[in-house]
Amino acid sequence: MKYNRYILGAGMLMAACNNPAPKDEQQEMVHLITLAPGHFHAALVQKSTTPGIDSVVNVYAPEGPELDAHMALIDQYNSRPDNPTHWKEEVYKGADFLEKMTAGKKGSVVVIAGNNHDKTKYIGTAVQAGMNVLADKPMAITTEDFESLKTSFSAAAEKKVLLYDIMTERSEITNILQKELIHQPSVFGELKEGTVDKPTIEIESIHHFYKMVSGKPLRRPAWFFDPSQQGDANVDVNTHLVDLAQWMLFDTTALNYESDIKLTKAEKWRTPLTLAQFSTITGAAAFPDFMKPFVKKDTIVEVAANGTLHYAVKGINVRASALWNFEAPQGGGDSHYAIARGTKANIVIRQGKDENWKPEIYVEPVTADAGFEQALQAAIQQLGGKYPGITLEKQDKRWKIQIPENLKTGHEAHFAEVLQRYMQFLKAGKVPDWEVSNMIAKYYVTTAGQAMAKEK
Repeated sequence: MKYNRYILGAGMLMAACNNPAPKDEQQEMVHLITLAPGHFHAALVQKSTTPGIDSVVNVYAPEGPELDAHMALIDQYNSRPDNPTHWKEEVYKGADFLEKMTAGKKGSVVVIAGNNHDKTKYIGTAVQAGMNVLADKPMAITTEDFESLKTSFSAAAEKKVLLYDIMTERSEITNILQKELIHQPSVFGELKEGTVDKPTIEIESIHHFYKMVSGKPLRRPAWFFDPSQQGDANVDVNTHLVDLAQWMLFDTTALNYESDIKLTKAEKWRTPLTLAQFSTITGAAAFPDFMKPFVKKDTIVEVAANGTLHYAVKGINVRASALWNFEAPQGGGDSHYAIARGTKANIVIRQGKDENWKPEIYVEPVTADAGFEQALQAAIQQLGGKYPGITLEKQDKRWKIQIPENLKTGHEAHFAEVLQRYMQFLKAGKVPDWEVSNMIAKYYVTTAGQAMAKEK
């Protein structure tokens, strides 16, 4: 499968025409429904105009600040001076929003991004109603959710509708190149099985509660900090990391969670926030009652925000870690570290101060092979046919892959690329079987791992 088409298609999506489709194409248009948008990812799906998607979007949600924040982002996209969108949001507000959505079916794809406590139920309800679903991660945060999600996948196959989650990290160019290089034996060598202490694939993602989205400070709902509503890091951010590990290692090979996955251990720990910090992020003057079990001395809340999963996929050891701090270092942002260990070289992504907080990818040989540089140059030249403009820069004992700016599309643009992928699935009439199997395997790792996690 040629993953570079998602990268190369991003510019086309961002500059797409805003004119309505001709009448003879109206039947082919995809009509979006947004269900209970409580996370800004629901709006990022609409940050760009995507060919084939109707400009009218039906929104079903309860009244409140979360819906208001969602509509404000859509208004921001519609009114920006450069490449404005032209969405027309038709909103139903009421406590019976879920029933109204399934009864009306005023759309062909339901986008779900919000409170994770009810997300698995929303997914199941939409699928049972015969509606396609594109859901933000995570689609499950408990082992009970996992069992419900499996039922929804079976129902989706029976009703011939699509159920898929939004995996933006597969569209990040450094992740794509890391995946490509570990399948270049002349450069990477062979996969090591690794150990729990030194796994073959090790990924760490650091996020921040206070951040900017679409140029403005992000206001998070108070429930975001409640693990029963948001889920903690092992079932939230680690969803992306587990997905990346599976995708990098096995590409389109279908995984069986019962026979191919072995969980070893899991850990979790907390991030303290002062009341002032909590108020800055949420706008709340006090900690809500549902956060009281995590409040210490009335002024500190300990957020269940960090976690590590240790597991093996077909015998290959993986460690996935997600951490949250209040805010990034001066001039910094979210960061990502990933290492794939091979018998000839390690392929490493770093995103720290030395990289100006931008992800960069390095090739670090582990053997003194005289022909290594020649093999690496040949591999980069070959990959340059798929990713034009990439080059090598020698840095002491390692090589940095220089990536042209047009391939660095950015996190927010990745949502349009996921939507493009989903549109291809809609055209084909199904999500590939391997994607379904590997989504089930992924959510088994996160939910079963969280169930076994010990507090540090």
